Amino acid sequence: MPDSRVPRRRRYLVCEPRHFAVQYAINPWMHPDEPVDVLRALDQWQAMVDTYRAHGHTVDSVKPVPGLPDMVFAANAAVVVDGRVFGSLFHAPERRPESVPYEAWFKAEGYEVYHPESVCEGEGDLVPAGRWILAGTGFRTTREAHSEVQEYFGMPVISLTLVDPYFYHLDTALFVLDEGHDGNIAYYPEAFSPGSREVLARLYPDAVLATREDAMAFGLNSVSDGRHVFISPGATGLAEQLAGRGYVPVPVDLSEFQKAGGGIKCCTQEIREIRS
Repeated sequence: MPDSRVPRRRRYLVCEPRHFAVQYAINPWMHPDEPVDVLRALDQWQAMVDTYRAHGHTVDSVKPVPGLPDMVFAANAAVVVDGRVFGSLFHAPERRPESVPYEAWFKAEGYEVYHPESVCEGEGDLVPAGRWILAGTGFRTTREAHSEVQEYFGMPVISLTLVDPYFYHLDTALFVLDEGHDGNIAYYPEAFSPGSREVLARLYPDAVLATREDAMAFGLNSVSDGRHVFISPGATGLAEQLAGRGYVPVPVDLSEFQKAGGGIKCCTQEIREIRS
């Protein structure tokens, strides 16, 4: 089984955490009175970037802006499918200015950016999964935004309701392992409403189910290239499950970013170009 998993080269967009800090609290992980070690954060972030490149992936970077401490969480800035960019309108006023430098980067690269009318936080709550887009709501992105996403991309959008504030974004409770026709996911069932759990069970009967312990270790804020899974080293049980399914867990320590409620996927925006 291990040899059957084939990685696909990806293009990732990131932002150096030069100004990373926890200056406000907009999720249960954030405590402004607990100091952040910026030098450690920079080292961890650079190790993540180096790991992506060592596995054959392309990494581009947006220049960080002073006064935007959460700009490092590039995934929240947009969702890109087939070369089309759906931008963000952040729920928290503190984060809304982040959309400007990201939009400028995309435009400089030749992309057009759609401005959502409803609150929408990019890949934080919008997870492309092959034939459809899985879309989270409950804490940040609204259902109205789900409708906008469907109209813009012309893809079915599956709305999923998050119920645990520790998993305030979909990408903290679920990630895609494979994006093909018969793709699969890993997720933490208790992060979702009963109806949403039923939907996921129907769509993904062979999904990898994580424990709360591994979910709280940011094990589901992972990035997969179809074979390698870049995962928090604290999610040991989940890593064992993935290895048993033929994936190759690649530990990436972003523990400093967990102080802001973020991890590997939060720091990684995937740019999905048009596939031939």
